Amino acid sequence: MSAARALAGGADAILERLGDVLDPLHQRATRVRFGDGDLNGTPSPTGRKLKPAAVLALLVRDGDRLDILFTRRADHLQAHAGQISFPGGRQNVGRETLAECALRETEEEIGLPADRITLIGHWEGYETVTGYEVTPFIGVTDAGFDYTPDPGEVAEIFCTPFDFLMNPDNHRLEEKEFRGRLRRYYAMPWKGRYIWGATAGMLKALSKRWALGRPRD
Repeated sequence: MSAARALAGGADAILERLGDVLDPLHQRATRVRFGDGDLNGTPSPTGRKLKPAAVLALLVRDGDRLDILFTRRADHLQAHAGQISFPGGRQNVGRETLAECALRETEEEIGLPADRITLIGHWEGYETVTGYEVTPFIGVTDAGFDYTPDPGEVAEIFCTPFDFLMNPDNHRLEEKEFRGRLRRYYAMPWKGRYIWGATAGMLKALSKRWALGRPRD
């Protein structure tokens, strides 16, 4: 089923296509990871030891509508304060899988337990300038749950339509000065929310899979 037909077919068709284009939960990603340096001509050094982390792009289903859930990080945090992100964090290596990490962090941040989420798969990891390799997962849950955000981490929870985020017309390539250098990044502004940086970069990679299918090894 094509991406266009899946969008026209509603939630069930979208979930079916995602099952086809994502990597299975037990399988490593089938492409080299993306990263913060890709748009700036400064890819990360080969062999750099990265800290494993995972995030969850949570699809919230309301009838035939699918939205992706985001959090806005608390303003008092030392790192990335006020920025929009997926629920997620650093993996407890040796004690959990990356999928379990994504589910644990989601429950800790927004109060949604793992048994309310059906994981579908994941796509290629994203390497951040801060030294993390982030594996993004997709899961789905039904609308109607009363989220309980952790006030120590989360200032706001909101959802954005899946079809908006998969539309390349809504992907902006922007730039600003950071630590004395002009850096380029993707941004996907939506109703006053500024989705950008690593989160937008991961969504851009997902949108390519959505349109073109799962890449070959």
